[in-house]
Amino acid sequence: MTDALSLSGKAAIVTGAGNGLGRAESLALARAGALLVLNDLPGDAVRDTAEQIRAAGGQAVVRDGDIGDWVTGQRLLSAALETYGRLDILVNNAGVLRDRMIFTMTAQDWDLVVRVHLRGHFVTTRLATAHWRAASKQAGAPVYARIVNTTSEAFLLGAPGQPNYDAAKAGIAALTVATARGCARYGVRANAICPRARTAMLNGLMSPPPDDGPDPLAPEHVTPLVTYLASPAAERINGEIFVVH
Repeated sequence: MTDALSLSGKAAIVTGAGNGLGRAESLALARAGALLVLNDLPGDAVRDTAEQIRAAGGQAVVRDGDIGDWVTGQRLLSAALETYGRLDILVNNAGVLRDRMIFTMTAQDWDLVVRVHLRGHFVTTRLATAHWRAASKQAGAPVYARIVNTTSEAFLLGAPGQPNYDAAKAGIAALTVATARGCARYGVRANAICPRARTAMLNGLMSPPPDDGPDPLAPEHVTPLVTYLASPAAERINGEIFVVH
């Protein structure tokens, strides 16, 4: 791996790391040399991801909890700084679905999806960018800082039964661009992906994987771009939204 693509010694937070895209991204970042702080709801899934990383010779710690909670975001940042002495990369992936037509959607279904997706992205972004801004001011120069957010083509296409999800993903796209514009001077590079991938969250919404041969929608096909955007090679990429598959 070239130096421009290596993440050796860089610390990364990944949310939604228990399954699907988040797990695949965490494993890929670890293979590139990153030191991981993993988040998901309490349970065995996110700990299994950490164990897989450690078994392959990488480093990972877990700070589980509701990503919409401010305290969870603080614990993630603290874990990176206390465990690795730094934070360089933030990959926001946590999500949930509560699909209904707009005329039958409950306030609870709306609030939960917007909380996990959009507020979850905000909490970690707010805390990470404040840390990087302070570090940049102290150093008198930009720092190394990468954010990779997860949005969806749904915010452009308008899935009829997902008004809460579509709205949250539109918000994430806007948050990404605003963060890129507002924090570039401090070294922050913020981009977002619209992944086409088969995950547990989309069970029933996609056709089953092929019986033989590789699955073209496997989450692993998304990870090379995520790792690239987190790397030094992506220094000049900022405020972009990529459809990846």
